[in-house]
Amino acid sequence: MSAVVLYLKLFWTFFKIGLFGFGGGYGMLSLIQNEVVENHQWISNSEFTDIVAVSQMTPGPIGINSATYVGYKAIENVDMSRSQAVFGSLLASFSVMLPSFILMLLISAFFMRYKDHNSVQTVLAWLRPVVVGMLAAAVLLLLNEENLGVFQRDNLQLYVSIGLFILAFIATYYWKVGPIKMILLAGLFGGIFYSIF
Repeated sequence: MSAVVLYLKLFWTFFKIGLFGFGGGYGMLSLIQNEVVENHQWISNSEFTDIVAVSQMTPGPIGINSATYVGYKAIENVDMSRSQAVFGSLLASFSVMLPSFILMLLISAFFMRYKDHNSVQTVLAWLRPVVVGMLAAAVLLLLNEENLGVFQRDNLQLYVSIGLFILAFIATYYWKVGPIKMILLAGLFGGIFYSIF
């Protein structure tokens, strides 16, 4: 496959993801996984899980961070040069942001004028459950072997993952621990536990 064809595929794939990624970056995760792992097979499921973890730890929206990494790996995996891979990451990042940029320009021009119109309110009412569904799909997507282990052969990882989830839920819901502290604490507890065992 030529570089131009691959660049066009990257652009179109991430443009579609950006166009239909309602609910922000986490809402995009299931779309990204479906396109880059299942349809195009640019990366493996294990690499995708790593992308999600790295994207959560680095500053910026998770959808853009994921696009940057996938754009780089898609080009690198077909043995193209590093500069071509960097261009692929820039192209994927630009592509995933472009629909939002265009739509926000259009919305900002018309929304304030028509925000109370029945049609606009109807569309917004339809989008709310879509956003919840896409966020739920992102959660289910991350319930995989790489994150939880396999119960038959690695039940310790499963128990640790479930324990960290319960502790994180209690800390954020009941004790109102902020997200930055929660990320640091979960990383600290996970690192300590896995270094001991």
